[in-house]
Amino acid sequence: MKRYLLIGCIALLGCRTAFAQDSVRIWTLHDCLEYALENNIELQQNRNNYLSGIEDTKEARAALLPSLSASTTHGFTNYPSSNVEDNNSYTATYGVNADMTLYAGGKLRTAVKQQNLQNDIDALTVAESENDIRVAIVQAYLQTLYAAEAVTIAESTAEISRVQRDRAAEMKAVGSISRVDLAQFESQYASDRYQATVARTSLDDYRLQLKQLLELDISEEMRFASPTIAEEEVLATLPSKSDIYTTALEAMPEIRRGELAVEAAELGVKQARAGYLPTLSLSAGIGTGHMSGNSYESGSQVWNRFNENVGLTLSIPIFSNRKNRTAVNKARLEVANSELSWQDLRKTLLRKVETAYLDAVSAQSQYLAATEKERYARESFELTDQQFAVGMKNTVELITAQNEYSAARQEVLQAKYIALMNIELLNIYQGREVTSNF
Repeated sequence: MKRYLLIGCIALLGCRTAFAQDSVRIWTLHDCLEYALENNIELQQNRNNYLSGIEDTKEARAALLPSLSASTTHGFTNYPSSNVEDNNSYTATYGVNADMTLYAGGKLRTAVKQQNLQNDIDALTVAESENDIRVAIVQAYLQTLYAAEAVTIAESTAEISRVQRDRAAEMKAVGSISRVDLAQFESQYASDRYQATVARTSLDDYRLQLKQLLELDISEEMRFASPTIAEEEVLATLPSKSDIYTTALEAMPEIRRGELAVEAAELGVKQARAGYLPTLSLSAGIGTGHMSGNSYESGSQVWNRFNENVGLTLSIPIFSNRKNRTAVNKARLEVANSELSWQDLRKTLLRKVETAYLDAVSAQSQYLAATEKERYARESFELTDQQFAVGMKNTVELITAQNEYSAARQEVLQAKYIALMNIELLNIYQGREVTSNF
């Protein structure tokens, strides 16, 4: 009975383990991009900053309208003298006041224009953050796929070394090879197992980087799709570098953001110059009040004290301790700095495009050469292995051929993913969606 119970528990545990493995989400590149764009904390903060700027714009527009306020004051007074009939007096006043700026040198309307520009800048900042996330996710995801394939190659190489070591042990047993030859095969097998361990560690590191980029919980496990990458994707034809850069200048949000920053800075100069101009404001109000206790007024105090007022206030700046001149000069410097920043953004984008373009073209060329090298290295290894079996090649020659074949496979893998990554970066720079079906 205990035996059957133990078997049942083991079966149940196996089912639970299989279910847990099946429940782990398989992430594609598009899944990672969608999740990051929806859940990234920095991106959400930028979106909130944009919404906050919208509120600032509404406030700037409202400043063009009159303001209206109501006020009331209440007081209690005690007269301790014995010569008064009533020692206590209660007073109250009530008023409604309206104010409106008629002219302020264009400050208010300029402020509205600045806020509208700032809203556009904030929206472009959000788009720029989205692109930064796309770039980071694409790089991390493709590095993870590269590391996963590198593990496969390292493990297959280690398996080949194990087979060779076992065959060498058999050959040593019948006296076909020496103990030194067997030791070389054992050393090669140990080295290849070590490289497989290093590859698995690298894969874990890249997987962790991607997980952190996605800001996943510590308990969240990640599995990745195993895409079949066609050679046509690696060797995709690229537009000319100048065409890519021209498209990128129109598509990249940071370029437009830099242009709008210059416009906003120019409005800042106009805003500063308004400090030299007079300000005209209109005020109007109505008010009344009453007082209890010893009153010398006849009739209704509220009506008797009812009043209406209207007034114009003209403020003319004469001497402001150089505040206005300093503000104008600093605003002009801000324009100059904004233009330099805009120029730097264009140059930075050019460097990114040129780097990605040259890396993609170089990787495509390396991929073609490495593919051909891998084919010959495989043929050389297979022939050397056959010749070693009949005593025509020695141990060093076989191990050398195996290492050359393994290195060629790694070169193909590296060139493939460098090309894919830079092709995707160029797509992002041109404002296109990620094209790879990973």
